[in-house]
Parts: sequence; C-alpha cells; structure tokens
Amino acid sequence: MEQRPYWNPYKAGFLLGLVLLASFVLTGRGLGASGSFKHVVAAGLHAASPTWTEENVSVGRFFADPARASMDDWIVWLTAGTLLGGGIAVLTARRFRAETVMGPRADRRWRWVLAGAGGALAGFGAQLARGCTSGQALTGGAQLALGSWLFMLCVFGGAYALAWFVRRQWI
Repeated sequence: MEQRPYWNPYKAGFLLGLVLLASFVLTGRGLGASGSFKHVVAAGLHAASPTWTEENVSVGRFFADPARASMDDWIVWLTAGTLLGGGIAVLTARRFRAETVMGPRADRRWRWVLAGAGGALAGFGAQLARGCTSGQALTGGAQLALGSWLFMLCVFGGAYALAWFVRRQWI
C-alpha cells in the first residue's frame, strides 16, 4: 500500500485560516483545545465525588448550571471533531502506524519520558498562559492580541534555544 504525499503546507495553512474564520462566524469563538481537557477531568472528578467537585473553586463553575453538563461545552466537541478529522485524514492518506520517532542516538524509553514530561509542561504552560498554542497563536493572533504575538515569539525563541541542548539526540 503506497502512502500519499503530505499536504502542501501553504494550502493547509490557508484552509486552517478558513476553519478559524468559520469558527468565528458560526460560534463567535476561535479555536483552542486545552480547555476541553479541563472539562473531561472535571466530569471524571464529578462522577467520583459530586459534592467535592461542585464546591471546588477551580472546577465548580463547570457545574453551576445543572441544566448544562460540562461535557456539552463547545470546546469538548471541537476537540472531538479535531480527533475525528485527524483520524480520518491519517487513515485516508494511509499513514497510520504506531511508531516512536527519535534520532539515531536516542533511547526509546528516554524518548517517551521526555515526550511525557514535555506534554505535561506544555499543559501546565497552557493553563498559565490561559490558552494553548492554537488558542493563543491562531485565535489571539487573528485578533491581533499583543500577548498572543509575544507568546508565539517566546515559544519559537525558547524552542530555538532548547534545540542546541537536544540536537545530539537527533543528528
């Protein structure tokens, strides 16, 4: 089975811009994903301990309106659609396979530890920044929010500075 080529990044970026525009027009909101994980965790905590969850300062607001479930929030459905769309894209392009992508000098277990630590750090940073990179860069950038532009400059600058320390794993 032959793999299909990757999408042209300029065309994909243009289409992503159209998706962002459609999101603004149809929902009045931009794109983002980190908030959906809060809703999922809050729903799980609520199933385990409803009283504690409803009285908790951080997640209690998700349950303030009894007629509206936390999992019915728009951002949960946005993330579910993103996962579904990504799954369809990878299957139709015949590019789905389980693998650990790493450089020739990297250890497989260490790669997974670093990936998990990086993901946890990114999730923590998304909460500090009050939004994930898609929410900050795409939505905030489209609205010309200065904080979003500074955030992205710091993300790229930090990644460029960190690359020097981890380059030996990839070359």
